[in-house]
Amino acid sequence: MQIPTSAIKQSYIVYLGAQTHGINPTSVDLDAVTNSHYELLGSFVGSSEMAREKIFYSYTRNINGFGAVLDEKEAADIAKHPKVVSVFLNRGRKLHTTRSWDFLRLERDGVIPTDSLWKRSSFGADVVIGNLDTGKLYHTFMLLTCVWPESKSFSDEGMEQIPLKWRGSCHRDTDDGVVCNRKLIGARYFNKGYKAYLGGKLNDTFKTARDTVGHGSHTLSTAGGNFVAGANVFGYGNGTAKGGSPGARVAAYKVCWPPVNGQECFDADIMAGFDAAISDGVDVLSVSLGGDPSEFFEDGLSIGAFHAVMNGISVVLSAGNSGPSPGSVSNIAPWMFTIGASTLDREFVSYVELGNSKQIKVRKRPMHQWKTRMIRSHSTPYLYSTSSNFCSRNHIRFTCMHHVYCRILCQPGSIDPRKAKGKILVCLRGGIGRMDKGKQALLAGAVGMILANDEPSGNQLIADAHFLPATHINYTDGRNVLEYINSSKNPTAYITPVETETSIKPAPSMASFSSRGPNMIEPSILKPDATAPGVNIIAAFSESTGPIEDESDKRRVPFALQSGTSMSCPHVSGIIGLLKSLHPDWSAAAIKSAIMTTARTRDNTKKPMLDSNNKKATPFDYGSGQVRPNRAMDPGLVYDLTTEDYLNFLCARGYNQTTIRLFSGKPFVCPKSSSVMDLNYPSIAVHELNGTVTVSSTVKNVGPARSTYKARVRSPAGVMISVNPSILEFEKNGEEKRFEVKIESNSDVQSQEYAFGELLWSDGKHNVRSPIVFMY
Repeated sequence: MQIPTSAIKQSYIVYLGAQTHGINPTSVDLDAVTNSHYELLGSFVGSSEMAREKIFYSYTRNINGFGAVLDEKEAADIAKHPKVVSVFLNRGRKLHTTRSWDFLRLERDGVIPTDSLWKRSSFGADVVIGNLDTGKLYHTFMLLTCVWPESKSFSDEGMEQIPLKWRGSCHRDTDDGVVCNRKLIGARYFNKGYKAYLGGKLNDTFKTARDTVGHGSHTLSTAGGNFVAGANVFGYGNGTAKGGSPGARVAAYKVCWPPVNGQECFDADIMAGFDAAISDGVDVLSVSLGGDPSEFFEDGLSIGAFHAVMNGISVVLSAGNSGPSPGSVSNIAPWMFTIGASTLDREFVSYVELGNSKQIKVRKRPMHQWKTRMIRSHSTPYLYSTSSNFCSRNHIRFTCMHHVYCRILCQPGSIDPRKAKGKILVCLRGGIGRMDKGKQALLAGAVGMILANDEPSGNQLIADAHFLPATHINYTDGRNVLEYINSSKNPTAYITPVETETSIKPAPSMASFSSRGPNMIEPSILKPDATAPGVNIIAAFSESTGPIEDESDKRRVPFALQSGTSMSCPHVSGIIGLLKSLHPDWSAAAIKSAIMTTARTRDNTKKPMLDSNNKKATPFDYGSGQVRPNRAMDPGLVYDLTTEDYLNFLCARGYNQTTIRLFSGKPFVCPKSSSVMDLNYPSIAVHELNGTVTVSSTVKNVGPARSTYKARVRSPAGVMISVNPSILEFEKNGEEKRFEVKIESNSDVQSQEYAFGELLWSDGKHNVRSPIVFMY
């Protein structure tokens, strides 16, 4: 018998807004909230007892709501209740270094300058960093993550006693639990949403905050890992590993589990992690995960982030790895700090030499390469074959099944071992993961792999710990290699040894995978907000798995090389920890503004940043630009925001007043007239520019008491921008001044889709820059 679709049971989240019992609820208060959830659901399903069986989470501390297994009709009926903000499916999300801090100028060639934000903030001492992921207390970072506690990055050597403010704990329900110390002061796990989605029981391996895939340890150590000398990956990238706030305390909140249908982090668990972390006392929350953007009240990340910000916590999230497609950016609410990924000035380089007697270099400059099985000698390097026979420097013959597309993608079962054995295999990027291609090449008997970019990936080259000797080349070079193969009867090649190079130019450039704007939910909010290093980042790793995260990979490494917006996000989290230590009176919005308005849009050749195809990048790629921590500690002016400002923004978007009151947990009245353009955001995005638009903004002086700022604008062709007043004079620190930006367009420019400009306030020392995006 077929079950009606409406009767199929699924896990939902019933969101009721904010808690109203205060910041230090008693057990009686918490029990009362839980009982109210049973009563509310019981009124729809027959009784409180039946509701108890359906509810798998009750959010009782900061977020008010519950997770429950419901059918479609029950969910629809509950959504109509006047005390319910929203009801939405328990959706799954995806998980989105030794050199990067030097590139960001916190240190210079291993020496920390006196003007470094590290020294000025005492390395973020006693900041507690938490991670929501796979694993004097002024500032607490919370990263939704899991952790490998044995890593030296989480050593508590030199750390004093845990500050009294900390209210968190370590879950040790099994022998595989996490043992905390004075550095790693919290480790908790949340799996009921995952369990509800699966519809079955979980064994003891799911009862730990321990990191089994490496992602959580990598991100947590990037944000707040301790100093570890001699960190490297298979001997490459050697240096001292450290997080952005190396003096911080760290805490892990595990909300991600083995993927199910491509999903691994479920909203119900994410919201439970937020609720716990807020109560534990965190001040900065770093979240390297996300999914498709959705309405703010139907998104567990957006809801959790709002409640965190409402409690004074900075929330940093990854933009996503779905680039370079336009409109692919996730985590798009204005209270979220959304970070894209860009390169740094370090590369792991090698050459591919083509031909027999004549040597043909496929590029004019070195390219990325990462080999873990290459044998070195004092005279001649060798390549290691799977049969344990060594191939000399004499060229290894190519093979490339380019006539069938699935074969050139090197997908499972597509490679003929008779043709691939003993040869270097050329694989085109796409279809399956980069390292999966190397595995397929190895299984087919190849002795090496050349991974060639597809056109969207352009020049983006990523270093990976492959199963076999391998190198990664760009799209143009890949075409040249294929042309050489097609034109040669016996094509041959040699992959040179890998070397680490620094001070590479140009850098930074945007990563091809970094998700792009515009913001598809609310185009008037520019996303991403900024970018940070996220390509080839070295950081701590879990030693319960290999660097390829494949069961057949038996290698174990304390540090690994990873790329993604997951890696760029904790860079900014670490910077925020430093800023909170230096400026404990600054709001989350002020810190966000300081980082955004001091970011750079030019590379180390002083030319505009490029994307992976060597085209000029735009604010849809990098937001305000790549972060500059030393500039952010003294921005001059900031664009500040309060909870009320965000609520007014929601009113302007059409949310009803009753819902917003529940969302905030406070009495609130929407203004009689409001516009989404009224939000005092550090960037300006004008949607559907037609005629004249006026944007009102307010800046606060956080620099010298007596200062004068003059406005400068850069306008695209066909657009006129004026600022009134164009001069702002401040008499004291903390003083605020309001101004208007008037934007006028000609009818001639409406044939183009987007255009970009900027507003700059300068007093001669401070340059407060805001990107302006025009959408027609």
